[in-house]
Amino acid sequence: MSRPLLALATLCACAISAAQTPAPPQPPAAAASAPAAASAPAAAASGAGNRLDRVEISSGPTANSRRRNSTASKIVIEREDLDRYGDTVLGDVLRRLPGVTIGGRPGRSGDIRMRGMGSGFTQILVDGERAPAGFAVEDLPPDQIERIEVYRAPTAETGARAIAGTINIILREPLQKSNHELRFTLGQDRGEPQADFSWTRNLKWGGPNGDEFVGAVSTNGGLHRRFNNINSQIRVTDAETGEVLEHTSQVGTSTGKSATLNGNARLRWKYSDTLSFNVTPFFALSQSDGRSHNTAEGFTRFREVNGENDGRMHNLRLNLSANYRPQPGESWDLRLGRGGFRNTGNSLRLESLNGERVRAQEDRNATEEDQTSLGGKWSLKTAQEHQWVTGVESESSQRTQLRRTLVNGEEPVSLQKFGNTLGSSNLRFAAYTQDEWSPSKIWSVYAGLRYERIETRADASGLLPETHNVSQVASPLLHLLWKPESLPKDQVRLSLTRSYRSPNLNDLIARPSINATYPTGPNLQTHADRSGNPNLKPELATGIDLSLEHWLPTGGIVSGSAFIRDIKSLIRSEVQLESVSWDSEQRWVSRPRNMEGARTMGFEFEVKSRLDEVWEDAPPEWQQLLLRFNFAVFDSKVRGIPGANARLDQQPRGSLNLGLDHRWRALGQNFGSGFNVNYVPGTRVQQTTTLTREESDRRVFDAYLSWSSGSVRDGINWRLSLANLLPRDATASTEGVDLANHRLTESWTSNRTFRVVSLRADMRF
Repeated sequence: MSRPLLALATLCACAISAAQTPAPPQPPAAAASAPAAASAPAAAASGAGNRLDRVEISSGPTANSRRRNSTASKIVIEREDLDRYGDTVLGDVLRRLPGVTIGGRPGRSGDIRMRGMGSGFTQILVDGERAPAGFAVEDLPPDQIERIEVYRAPTAETGARAIAGTINIILREPLQKSNHELRFTLGQDRGEPQADFSWTRNLKWGGPNGDEFVGAVSTNGGLHRRFNNINSQIRVTDAETGEVLEHTSQVGTSTGKSATLNGNARLRWKYSDTLSFNVTPFFALSQSDGRSHNTAEGFTRFREVNGENDGRMHNLRLNLSANYRPQPGESWDLRLGRGGFRNTGNSLRLESLNGERVRAQEDRNATEEDQTSLGGKWSLKTAQEHQWVTGVESESSQRTQLRRTLVNGEEPVSLQKFGNTLGSSNLRFAAYTQDEWSPSKIWSVYAGLRYERIETRADASGLLPETHNVSQVASPLLHLLWKPESLPKDQVRLSLTRSYRSPNLNDLIARPSINATYPTGPNLQTHADRSGNPNLKPELATGIDLSLEHWLPTGGIVSGSAFIRDIKSLIRSEVQLESVSWDSEQRWVSRPRNMEGARTMGFEFEVKSRLDEVWEDAPPEWQQLLLRFNFAVFDSKVRGIPGANARLDQQPRGSLNLGLDHRWRALGQNFGSGFNVNYVPGTRVQQTTTLTREESDRRVFDAYLSWSSGSVRDGINWRLSLANLLPRDATASTEGVDLANHRLTESWTSNRTFRVVSLRADMRF
């Protein structure tokens, strides 16, 4: 029976039951008014052509229940939050959460950081698995996401490579309320056009209940154009006399266009009441082209630079899984994944002086990777309130990287010895077990253990030795949840965990990347070459998390969370002056190295509630207003580096969000509006004893208007979104001291940001 028919049958049963129940005696006035009151609905029904309103009954866990019932501390963002601002970039959704910041220019996508820590400290999962290689998760369209789970501390099942935390992205599940969901978005970014579309189709057929085959197919595409400015300066002064030795400035513009198409499906075949099979294909395609032009003044070997670049990427993956439930509370899951990606990119840099070309550099890059994964999991929920989960995971990948650099049509002799082709392989194995136990109504205990081993091999075609790196870590994990009996709306969580970060392939490979601005001879500390370090060890972190939650009557929450992480063998890129094999002069080279360690700590506070929950005397028209407020404070100290600013790279002092959302009763329930203010203070980090980097603060103001036209079933939901409404330039600067030559090198960059306006139409039918 369909949902509308089930709802109608339920209403009819209630009406019959009420009719069979004797009515209590009524006062004369009430009895006299009863016929008139009864005639009003009849008249309304007659005026509506005797058409019944559509009624839906739905059930399932909500974001609040998922968060409240989890022993491990987590935040859940569901479709309502994903849709609220009409975001087309996942990072815009996440940066409104407590403790989450985004890299890159404001208003644009960038790397996702929990607690101010990026560069692999934050674990990103898609449907519980690490994101496939070559896929930029921050570019995943929110339209393809069902919900997002943010874990502040690691668990054995989700993985311990999460020093800062874990973000698990759940892709779209079968629709419950409609067969189709179609969206179109048109917008502009600094006058450049933007267009996106998405379509989701619900599938359901077969069996006596029509649910033998259930699934959802989603696809999303976009066309975007981007404009960026180029504005940088470099100054070299004598550290003793203050005399300016060199001063160079570059000013210009760059433009780019991109086209993306990606999609996924979640298909389930219910073979029997105890056995089901799932198929989850995924694909992502993109291509981009760009051009740039800038002019240089001052101490420079060129006056004009023209650049061109293009890139192509395709990523395909297929996951197969089976779920067997031999008895209530017991489940066996088996998962097989197979996928691969190919990424190609070409760039051309033309340098001219006095109208004549002096240098042309062409870079050609191609990367291919095949990946296979296999995993199994057993879970059991007992009558003694134990929930056991035990599983194993394995993953194997082979990658081939081709990179060729031509200068004035010829390959530099200094790079020939390193070869153009690099083959690498990665083998990962993990085993875990965990038990979640509720010995009483006020206590829940989670204990888990995870072992993970990662082996990486790389072999260049040139004279470089083979890279072989093995990291293995055992991670004990403990989470406690206390619900005081005297305070039924309060919860206290405590987590003791061990997490880690393994070095990635690019950190291990020793093949150099030479700075294009200073390709030969001495370079500057702020324009260093890059190279790998095959001897890196994994970072190990011991963590404590403590949080308090107070739940409000209608589902709102007030929470505070504190954390501390003690990190050993911290991996950090250090710039040092080296004698190198690719140049006769000493060069500044940036390499990742294991340092002594670091400690980071912080506090996060969140309020999310209706206004009448925190302000009892709020005016009636404001009582349904949704208030969202959170702030975070971070601090860190890297051992071995002096000074108050010896912090983790790019970690800000904190973040702040304030948002209000409201449904306007006077204008109809289908009209809403809201805004969000996001603030991240500037940072100053002492990266080494001689190099400092500083970034300006970030202030992003977003707003939206939403309204509906037509009926609930066949109407169109409109949303006007204004992102980065008050754009401000983002600046960054570095200072490097060359103690041997008594020189101070300073560099500045200023990046413009732009207002992004979009209009989205959302249809369900």
